Amino acid sequence: MRPTLLSLLSLGFCVSLRIWPAVGKYEKLSLSTWPSPVVPLGQTVTLWCHSRSPLKRFTLFKRDGNRHLPEFQGHYFNNVTLVPVTREHTGSNMCSGAYQIASSDPLQIVVTGVFTKPSISAHPGPLMQRGENVTLRCHSPVVFDKFILQQESSTGHFQRRGEMLTGGHATADFVIGPMTLATVGTYRCYGSLSGSPYEWSAPSDPVDVVITGLSKKPSLSAQEGPVVRSGENVTLVCSSESAFDQFHLLRDGENLGCPLAGGRSPHGALQAEFPLGPGTPAHSGVYRCYGSFTRSPYLWSDSSDPLFLSVTGSSTGTCPSTMDPDTTEEARLPQGHSSQLHLLLRLSVAFIYTSIFLAVLVCHWLPIKCCHHGRRAQGRQNSEWRGAGTDVMIFIFLNVHSVDMNPSYSHISSLKYI
Repeated sequence: MRPTLLSLLSLGFCVSLRIWPAVGKYEKLSLSTWPSPVVPLGQTVTLWCHSRSPLKRFTLFKRDGNRHLPEFQGHYFNNVTLVPVTREHTGSNMCSGAYQIASSDPLQIVVTGVFTKPSISAHPGPLMQRGENVTLRCHSPVVFDKFILQQESSTGHFQRRGEMLTGGHATADFVIGPMTLATVGTYRCYGSLSGSPYEWSAPSDPVDVVITGLSKKPSLSAQEGPVVRSGENVTLVCSSESAFDQFHLLRDGENLGCPLAGGRSPHGALQAEFPLGPGTPAHSGVYRCYGSFTRSPYLWSDSSDPLFLSVTGSSTGTCPSTMDPDTTEEARLPQGHSSQLHLLLRLSVAFIYTSIFLAVLVCHWLPIKCCHHGRRAQGRQNSEWRGAGTDVMIFIFLNVHSVDMNPSYSHISSLKYI
């Protein structure tokens, strides 16, 4: 028994020596990235090379140019972190090990932010019914050869060749649908050039594609009423009998931002208050609200009935205040204008009085009929005008130096003394 047992153990050991190298020869490594193979320029990415055997050394290299990145060591799950990511790291990367283990499949690393971001829009709109199609359009003044559409929660992406538009812009349309739970979500698009397939533009602003009409509609109301004056606070209230835990507010079809969590109203209904702040004409428009659940953020209820909000006029009076009886128009003028008006009034009064004085002198020295006086005896006329001339000179001197911003007409009436 013992010789037989020893023989069997020896045979098993010899077979294992032949089988183990064969198993190792056909083992294949795998390469993955974290957090994503699409990396913003200058950010960090970690490459993982996986193996089932306890190998100690791996090599990371590029397949296209056969350029080797720095080697790293480890056991089982081995990694290397690239900081910061540059354009040199883009392309097909692979890892290999010793003992004739097969290299991993190539992993494409893409760097974003190399070009200016394009724009994205949804047609006919981002709010769709189940089963409908939506067209996501990427557009850019940069003449990209290719546009890439990516769904936020997906590792894959769609690619379309860019089309030239009038004016030198490029565009591409992506038809998504029919709408299901798998096609809703947040989408962004990128642009790239044919000579740099692994260098993409910065991502476009996001667009959320949503399915609506999956539950009963909420109601929308304005606390201050649908018509408010400019400057008054505006608060819209979205409420529902359904157990929604968040509400969304839209104006003229445009989402106004992050959803608000719902709370219980005094009447037991779930509601959310949207404070819009002091009302301005820009707040005028057609508002609608929707309800949804946090576990399904892209599945919304049916739309509420539209609320037409109008912000007009002003919260304060626009008519000027009543002036005091003693207040003149001059009091509302700036100081510089008041001084100029004062000077003009002085010059005008002085000019009038001087003209009258000259006229009196002319009538006194010339033997003609002047003003309302008739021809009189020469002796009497001389005596009268001498006395009158003296009075006029004294009168002019006093009035020129006593006139103020509001000259009294009683001063002028005293000329009747002449």
